[in-house]
Amino acid sequence: MNLASIDIGSNTVLLLIAEFHENQKNFTPLLNLYKSPRLGKGIQSDGNISEESLVKLYDVLDEYKSIIDEYKCDIVLAKATNAMRIAKNSANIIESVKTKYNIDIEVLPGMEEARISYLGAASALSHEEEKLVIDIGGGSTEIIYGKGETIAYRNSFPIGAVNLTEKFVKGEIIVDNEIIEMNNFLEDFFSELLSSVPKSIPAIAVAGTPTTLSCMKQSLKEYNEESVENAILNKVDLELLIEELKKLYPSEILKYYGPVVAGREDVILAGTIILNSLSKMLSIDSYTVSAKGIRYGALIDYLQKNSYL
Repeated sequence: MNLASIDIGSNTVLLLIAEFHENQKNFTPLLNLYKSPRLGKGIQSDGNISEESLVKLYDVLDEYKSIIDEYKCDIVLAKATNAMRIAKNSANIIESVKTKYNIDIEVLPGMEEARISYLGAASALSHEEEKLVIDIGGGSTEIIYGKGETIAYRNSFPIGAVNLTEKFVKGEIIVDNEIIEMNNFLEDFFSELLSSVPKSIPAIAVAGTPTTLSCMKQSLKEYNEESVENAILNKVDLELLIEELKKLYPSEILKYYGPVVAGREDVILAGTIILNSLSKMLSIDSYTVSAKGIRYGALIDYLQKNSYL
């Protein structure tokens, strides 16, 4: 059977189509797509997802629903994260999506988002007993420390690439004192990790920020899953990318790095700063990069709960 898994984030909306093989008890990804309607844009000002973002969301879901029907998916899972958690108009959006597309959106609490993200990402370092998963979204960052299949620590911190940018960046380009302010803020914001998570353990960086950074490092103008999945980003890479990005306007970032940064060109630096701040705080020399975040975790969770796996 074919299944669809949709991750409705604060910046992007991702679609995974997968085929489940009952005899082998596993699944094969058939298609991965991402679009960037930026649901979290401006949400801090009045507490609502804007009409502009909703128009973009429905355009994305129009396309995705057509693809889901084309693949004759038996199951459609849709999980939403921070933007939908905090938006005052979430209930109306959920009802509208159900009416228009017959898709039920589940808004994940932060701690459940962390668990689902870990389920999806942990396979990237399946050979490691201890591992740390870091999922930087548009409006939140999930950090999960696991031992084998047991989650020893998890938390969802309500800061991501979009809202960190909106909080500190006053102009079109980030200046040095804003980077200093971001780093000071993040050091305090993530301070509980110092007593909750071991240092220097194998780490997986999941979702759009690290996968985009890996493409940028490899000079890939278009996303290539084979080149990115399980690639390595080290702390030197992050420092170099920060130095490059802070010199460029978003339009220049898009022109220089190409379509792979489209929809992230104005927030990718903030996402890089978050990842770099965590690497310093937790003595992480390098990250294994993975795209297998929430949409993969949601699929695994469904298959496990329904005794397919």
